[in-house]
Amino acid sequence: MSSRMFQGVVLQMKDNINRMVGVVDAEGIVVACSELTCIGEHWPGVVAAINSADNNLARFEGRTFKPLAGWGAQFDYAAFVKGEDELAASLCAVAVVAFNGAKTYYEEKHDKATFVKNIISDNILLGDIYTQAKELHFVSEVPRAAFLVRQLGPADVSAIDVIQNLFPDKQTDFVISINETDVALIKQLSEGADSKDLGKIAKQIVTAVNQELGVKVVVGIGTIVPHIRDLARAYKEASVAIDVGKVFDTEKTVINYENLGIGRLIYQLPTILCQMFLQEVFKKSPIDALDQETLLTINKFFENNLNVSETARKLFVHRNTLVYRLEKIKKLTGLDLREFDDAITFKVALMVKKYLISRGIES
Repeated sequence: MSSRMFQGVVLQMKDNINRMVGVVDAEGIVVACSELTCIGEHWPGVVAAINSADNNLARFEGRTFKPLAGWGAQFDYAAFVKGEDELAASLCAVAVVAFNGAKTYYEEKHDKATFVKNIISDNILLGDIYTQAKELHFVSEVPRAAFLVRQLGPADVSAIDVIQNLFPDKQTDFVISINETDVALIKQLSEGADSKDLGKIAKQIVTAVNQELGVKVVVGIGTIVPHIRDLARAYKEASVAIDVGKVFDTEKTVINYENLGIGRLIYQLPTILCQMFLQEVFKKSPIDALDQETLLTINKFFENNLNVSETARKLFVHRNTLVYRLEKIKKLTGLDLREFDDAITFKVALMVKKYLISRGIES
C-alpha cells in the first residue's frame, strides 16, 4: 500500500481537523501524518493495544486508534487522531471512512490480491483482465491452482492468517477471504506440477489449521490452469468439489475436482430425473426395502471389485452365504450384482439415492 496515498488524504483532512491525524501500519510505524515530523516513527505498544481493543477502538498514549478494513484477523493499517476524548473517537471514525475509501480505490487499481479476487468472483471483464495484468506486472501465463478451504462447525477468523503464514509470498500466492467460513488460495505452481502435488498442499493446509486452531476444514481443489483468465473456472471447480464431496465423500478432508468421477455428473442432474431413474431401476421393489445388512453386503461387494471370495472374507461369512445373499438381492431388485452392467446400474442408483437425500428428498 502506498503511504503517499494515505498522506494525500491526510493533507485534505488537515484543514478541516484541528488535531493531529494519520495512519500507522501493522508494525506500529507511522506511514502518514498531518505533522510531517512524525512520519516514520515507531510507536511501541500500539499494535497490541489495537488488537486487544473492544469495538475496534483503542486509546493509547494520548491518541485514539481505529483499524481500517482488512481481510485478516490482524489489522493492516489503523487511523489515529490525537486525544482520547469522545470528539477524538468521532474524528477517528470519520477518518477511517475516508482512508477506507481511498484504500479500496487504490487496491482496485494497484493491488494484485484484489485483482485475483475479482477474477475468481467473475467481477471483471475478460478484456480488463489483460489490461490490468499488464498494469500490475502480473505474470499471466504460469500454472496455477485454486484451493477452497471451508471450515466445518464454528468458524475462526484466524484461519486466513494460518493459511497466509503457510504461503507468505504475496506476489505469487494469494490467500483471499470469501466469507465467514471460506478462504481461497490461488497458488502459483512449478512446471510439471500434478494432482499429487496439489493434494500435498491441501493436506498441509488441513493439518496446519487443525493443529493451530483446532478447527476442522475440508479443502476443494480445482484443476491446474495455465492462464489467469481460467482462474474463475478453477475456483468454481474447487467449490463444486466441496459440494459434491459433501454428498459422496463425507469422510474426506481433501477433495480433488479431477477425482469426482460420476458423482459430479449426478450432482448436476435435475432431481426429477433422478427420481424417475430410481423408479425405472427398482421396478420390483424400492431401494428403501433393502435392510442394513443387505446394503452392507452390497457396499463391501463393490469395495472388493465384485470379487465374491474376497468380499466373503471381509464380511467373515462363508462364500455360499454371500452367494445366497446376492441371489436374494437379485430376486428383490432384478439386478444381478455379479454381472458388470447390473453392478454399474446398482452403484449409480445408490449414489443417486444419496444425492436425493442430500437435497431433502427421501423418496
